[in-house]
Amino acid sequence: MYNECCAFVNYYAKYVEMVMIYFDNSATTLMKPPEVAEAVKFAINNFGNTGRSFYDAALLADRELYRTRAEIAKLVGLDEALRVAFTSSFTESLNLVAGGLIEKDDTVVTTVTEHNSVLRPLYLSGCHLRFIDCDEHGVLRYDSLEQVLAPPAKFLFCTHGSNLTGNITDVRRLYEMCKARGITMVIDVSQTLGTVPVDIDMADIFCFSGHKGLFGPQGTGGVIVNGKFDFRFVKTGGSGSRSFERFQSDEMPDVFESGTPNGHGIYGLQKGVLFVRETRVERIHARTDLLLKAFYEGIRGIARVRVYGDFNCADRLPVIAINIDGMPSSEFGQHLWEEHRIATRPGIHCAPLLHQRLGTADVGMVRFSFSYFNTEDEIEAGVRAVAEIARKYGA
Repeated sequence: MYNECCAFVNYYAKYVEMVMIYFDNSATTLMKPPEVAEAVKFAINNFGNTGRSFYDAALLADRELYRTRAEIAKLVGLDEALRVAFTSSFTESLNLVAGGLIEKDDTVVTTVTEHNSVLRPLYLSGCHLRFIDCDEHGVLRYDSLEQVLAPPAKFLFCTHGSNLTGNITDVRRLYEMCKARGITMVIDVSQTLGTVPVDIDMADIFCFSGHKGLFGPQGTGGVIVNGKFDFRFVKTGGSGSRSFERFQSDEMPDVFESGTPNGHGIYGLQKGVLFVRETRVERIHARTDLLLKAFYEGIRGIARVRVYGDFNCADRLPVIAINIDGMPSSEFGQHLWEEHRIATRPGIHCAPLLHQRLGTADVGMVRFSFSYFNTEDEIEAGVRAVAEIARKYGA
């Protein structure tokens, strides 16, 4: 598989040289292992409705959906595949978990670095919210934890890795504190699963996206549960079992899965997860870290370029957000695309509190996010483009 993927990378590099350079992998990984698309096509042509009958096409779908659960469980070191439930996205996962756990009078802790897909479900719950603040580099203020996690805090929802700054949260430190206080910890691994090592000892509940570091199709995501929790039903309907009972099973994975699953997408996701496991997360991370450091070293001395995030840390995501003085991020992103065919993400990145904290709410930032399938030549082209735009248009 590795040789095939190397051939694909070489082909892709020649193709994008004519078309575009894709640096928006934190939004979705556009370059996938070729077997992902092949799996989706196969499933469309061969999968029946899983969990509903005994004919070959239905049983094939059953087996492959279970295998996808098992591969994701192996990726994080979980023994029980049925503690992995599938959803349509990280956003749906977080909504289901928050809606299934939080009561209106609960005290919930989160951070100012969160994406709106964490913040908005918490706001909607009507809970009492406490926030962990961050410094000027977006690093959480861990010295405030004793106070913020004090009773009656019941849950902690936080990101494992920021989609804006690329900073990685010390979730092991947080989890130890939560366990000592009886607090249930839910983490957002949408940016980290498949990109950096993630293991089951980091939290109680993990919400993930399938189309980012796992290289799966859009419309895939899920929930990984480390233990047993009393989830209320937020989503319910036909599940293929207990049809005469008024309520479906509240056990994993049924509690989060109603209706026909996205079997086509989940089979594609399986191939993405297999690629990650066979390539090894550590190798993927080492590769993207080299690309990140090359880009950072190339741009950090360019006049009028401002870089955000903590680059003195031992580890981080392959994400870097920058601005050019005097230029709104939308204009910067437009120049990158129209003049250099470089795809990035300008704006607020659905992280309003972090932009407010870093003083960029009015102008936003331009985020560059790299993938295992990006190349050194693309990084060099990105550095040249930033330098040219800063020279031509910077204030």
